[in-house]
Amino acid sequence: MTEISYRLPQKRALTTVLPGPRSQELTARRKAAVAAGVGSTAPVYAADADGGVIVDVDGNSLIDLAAGIAVTNVGASHPKVVAAVTDQAQHFTHTCFVVTPYEAYVKVCEELAALTPGDHEKRSVLFNSGAEAVENAIKVARLATGRTAVVAFDHAYHGRTNLTMALTAKAMPYKTNFGPFAPEVYRMPMSYPFRDGGLDGKAAAAEAILRIEKQIGASSVAAIIIEPIQGEGGFIVPATGFLPALAEWARANGVVFIADEVQTGFSRTGDWFACDHEGVVPDIITMAKGIAGGMPLSAITGRAELMDAVHAGGLGGTYGGNPVACAAALAAIEVMRDYDLPARARRIGEIALARFGELAQQVPAIGDIRGRGAMLAIEFVRPGTTEPDAALTAKVAARCLEQGVITLTCGTFGNVIRLLPPLVIGEDLLDEALTVLCAAIEEFAA
Repeated sequence: MTEISYRLPQKRALTTVLPGPRSQELTARRKAAVAAGVGSTAPVYAADADGGVIVDVDGNSLIDLAAGIAVTNVGASHPKVVAAVTDQAQHFTHTCFVVTPYEAYVKVCEELAALTPGDHEKRSVLFNSGAEAVENAIKVARLATGRTAVVAFDHAYHGRTNLTMALTAKAMPYKTNFGPFAPEVYRMPMSYPFRDGGLDGKAAAAEAILRIEKQIGASSVAAIIIEPIQGEGGFIVPATGFLPALAEWARANGVVFIADEVQTGFSRTGDWFACDHEGVVPDIITMAKGIAGGMPLSAITGRAELMDAVHAGGLGGTYGGNPVACAAALAAIEVMRDYDLPARARRIGEIALARFGELAQQVPAIGDIRGRGAMLAIEFVRPGTTEPDAALTAKVAARCLEQGVITLTCGTFGNVIRLLPPLVIGEDLLDEALTVLCAAIEEFAA
């Protein structure tokens, strides 16, 4: 395992109250230029980032437990990624693969065939965003099967485009007043151990399958799409056996099983992909976020017979698989191998879960601690109940930011703190961030 070196000092250091004067100035300019519908978690403006820190325009160094929402797994400015981007940009930034193709696109697809679950013959297509990948995975499934119905799940998040909003479960802020949505999307119950009484995974899958068969009919279903660990819905880890049972039913009924690994992919959960944990082999897998070290790139990889069923010209796009983003992806994947980032993700999980386990013994407001690898969550409730406590969650996140630690909230009920640190974060820095987070929890939960 290669030792990690850093360009910026890996420390938390606050020189101003947050947000500082320069960030406040930029916020004023933003209000006059940026649409109000674009939100930001932290009102501090980044000037530099490396490893586990983000330095803002006022010189404050904050510990990053968000990684750009699981994007900068290898860090926000890894030298290999920077060098690859620079070299490619010096040759050409764009030709459009559907006009004049280039080798980097092909090499990324070759890497995805090797990395994604299963040893079957595969094909890939590259796009720009996670939502775009999901849209195209559904297109492939519908064309290949000749069916139209798509099954998604409670608490799911798949994007903000029209079709992906239909697939997404949470109304506010993602869907409210944006309809009507794409048709033929059906929602089924998710395995959510904390809120379904710890229902066995196979039993939970049987309940979902029964509803699919009764409400839609297996012969009408083109695809099941599911996040192996749900993201925005609250980092919900389904009970063991849930995913394999769904995949087995899909295979037996000619239904395309799509694993949305946009947030879970590329070492985040302690495996290259979250499906690896239970040996689930999806028919199509969607990817984005951590794939390219911060450059906009997404992909779908699927069984050759499915992907090749689409007519020439039916897939693609002007910027899909941009050569600079492809160069970044190839470098990022190399870094993931060099650093053995799946192992580092598992180590992050061990450290954090040990701290949270101790804390939960003393804080009744902690209803659940869950996650895998470096994709972790704490769900807050009113003590003695399962009633969500979104107000407490917001207070904890705000206090962390005041103290120079960037966290994220999520969950259908807005009551979950999620941790997505860069996988290259140092253990000392991680420990300091956890100390700040645990202190904030103790302060407000009391």
